[in-house]
Amino acid sequence: MIQSTAQLRYRDLLRKMVMLAIPTLMEQILSTLLQYVDTAMVGHLGERATASVSVTTSIGWLVGSIAYAVGTAVLALISRAYGADDRQRGHKIANQALLLTLVCGIILGVISIVLSPFIPIWMGVEKAIRRQASVYFTIISIPMIFRVSTAILGSAVRATQNTKTPMIITLFSNLLNIVLNYLLIYPAGLGVTGAAIASAISFTVGGTLMFALFIRTDFLYPADADIKNEQRSSLDLSLQPDKTILKEIGRIGIPVMGTAIVSCMGYVVFAGLVSGMGTTIFAAHAIAVTAEEIFYIPGYGLRTATSALVGAALGEKNERKLLIYCRLSVALTVGMMFLSGLILFFVAKPLMGVFTSSQSVIELGSRMLKLVAFSEPFFGLMVVMQGIMNGMGKTRYPFFVEAFSMWGVRILLTFLTIHVWHLSLQEVWYCMIADNVCKALLLYVPFAWKQRMVRIMKRKP
Repeated sequence: MIQSTAQLRYRDLLRKMVMLAIPTLMEQILSTLLQYVDTAMVGHLGERATASVSVTTSIGWLVGSIAYAVGTAVLALISRAYGADDRQRGHKIANQALLLTLVCGIILGVISIVLSPFIPIWMGVEKAIRRQASVYFTIISIPMIFRVSTAILGSAVRATQNTKTPMIITLFSNLLNIVLNYLLIYPAGLGVTGAAIASAISFTVGGTLMFALFIRTDFLYPADADIKNEQRSSLDLSLQPDKTILKEIGRIGIPVMGTAIVSCMGYVVFAGLVSGMGTTIFAAHAIAVTAEEIFYIPGYGLRTATSALVGAALGEKNERKLLIYCRLSVALTVGMMFLSGLILFFVAKPLMGVFTSSQSVIELGSRMLKLVAFSEPFFGLMVVMQGIMNGMGKTRYPFFVEAFSMWGVRILLTFLTIHVWHLSLQEVWYCMIADNVCKALLLYVPFAWKQRMVRIMKRKP
């Protein structure tokens, strides 16, 4: 049977999307699993050690959101240049990405180190662990430029549709972190300080390898032998600011950074509200949230691939390919998240048992996981729509959606649920689910409606 051109095109583009997404999926899975091992190693040192490491986590997210925002903008612009096969522009954007890596790395590193003695105090932790928490945060902030390099330069490489090599670099640096953790925490007896040194070394190695990959990526820094000398000089490494490109990066990246900050602050407030419900309830909530993270991977893994492919299709000015990639990414992500949610429903109780031996915590946490399992497809829809819009460079609308839904739905309803209606953790998780569903619909419905109107307008009278 001979396939139609449309069927063949869908099949080929689906294969390309899957092959591009598999490395990012594997990267997310391995990073999450290794993070679990890392947390367990520190956890064996006691509650104070765990608190010293985890108390600055939310601040780390805020710092990382800046690099993530720049990386998202760089990916959107380079993927568009890649689709148009415009190497000259791709090279110019790459140089600006390198400049921003240096600037952000230095500024964020200095600010983090200067503020490290005060952050544990602001977070309200007990005096006994403030110094240890401060030392930990200082050490992991020293190689900030390498951490930023991994985020920004890694995004630039992925924009050229190379997701395999960044995955290998991430895997290597994470494995190195685990090995050094063991050696420095236990045989060397350095405890939390050893964990910080291990992380700092792995950050440095990962960032260095990502930089080496970045400057050896042919589309970003062409090495063709037949390039004339005058053209060759314009393709060398340069840290000269390009106001036009920096403005474009800011236009895309600033809303992404705002989205990440709004989201992060919302999670901090949300956790604070739940913590007032009691130790057992908060433990069940916190562990369930951690256990659920690995089931987000299909959505986050496909988001990067979607952004790169959508950006490339936009650069090609291929409307049909753009539409197909959008449809495929939505169908693939929602389908995978449906299966992910199904698995979560059936493994909820044994999964909780991996993290705690308290039966009351296991019972309560597993009920929450079974509850949220049904909303996983909506979470996947939300994530993939963010990927589509990031790839298209349309990042303002997702910022407004995040701000409205996080604070107008999740935080407001959770506050009312706990302090006004005095309901249980189950109703709190309903608020969390409502937030995810709201974001998914607000991101998808206008996009779907716009596509429908375009098709109607194109119909012959």
